[in-house]
Formats: sequence, C-alpha cells, structure tokens
Amino acid sequence: MKKKSPKTKKKDAPAHAPRTQYAALPWRIGEETGVEICLATSRDTKRWVIPKGWPMKGRKPHIVAAIEAAQEAGLQGKIEKTKLGEFDYEKRLQGGAAVDCRVEVFPMRVARQRKKWPERGQRVTYWFPYAVAAGQVDEPQLRELILAFGHAVTKGERQA
Repeated sequence: MKKKSPKTKKKDAPAHAPRTQYAALPWRIGEETGVEICLATSRDTKRWVIPKGWPMKGRKPHIVAAIEAAQEAGLQGKIEKTKLGEFDYEKRLQGGAAVDCRVEVFPMRVARQRKKWPERGQRVTYWFPYAVAAGQVDEPQLRELILAFGHAVTKGERQA
C-alpha cells in the first residue's frame, strides 16, 4: 500500500510574509475645513488609526473595509471598489506577539455617522482636516496616502 505524503497548503504564506488587512479611508467635505478624514483610536494603544480588519470569508476587500468602518466608527457611506494604496505596520496580538501586516486602503465617502455602533465604548472617533489627520497617524505610508488623497480631492483630481 502506497503511503500518502502530507499535503502542503498552497495558501499558507511563508512566516516572513505580511498578513493582509483591509481598511477604509473615511472622508467627507467639511463646510469650513475642506477634506476631512475620520480617525479612530485603537483599542489597545489608543493610537489614531483608520478602521481596518482581517479578511472575511466570502466578502470582497472593499466590503470588509466598509464593515470595519461601521463596526469601529459607526460610519456609513459609499466605499470605492478600487484600492487607493497600501501601507505596512506591525500589529501586536494578544499575548504580546507581533505580526507584520500589509493594509489595502479603500476610500469611503461618508454619508453619516451613527449614534450607536458595536465598538463605540472602546474607541474615540474624530474628524480631522486631512493634513492634520496625516500628522496624527504613526505609519509613514499611511500619512502619505492621506496627504495625496486629500490633495487630489482638494484640487479636483478626484471626484468629491
């Protein structure tokens, strides 16, 4: 009888490959401030971040990003299907382990922010003018994405 060799999963990434997350870049046009970005605090470190999360089985990346925006910040609106860009960061997991992540970012034009949402008691949200929002985030690649996006909307290079 022939022994079967153990099957290796092709989907398993090497240990050094970053894990993928999907994020919304929530934005609106403020009456006096122009392009504004909504940031939320992270649950553990209280850093300013954009809503993001892990892939969800059967859901497209932009849909996952919209779900995360609703859960983490109570945001509803129109999310773009095409990613704006991506950024890398190191995520601290429970127990102290760290994992490298690559986050794909999808712009979301916010129509409203609900009064109640699942993580409301765990996070603070705030609308910043885009240049200020860029200065609040720790990740240099995300900072550049926010600045480029805000500038493009301001200059009419992206539809507002």
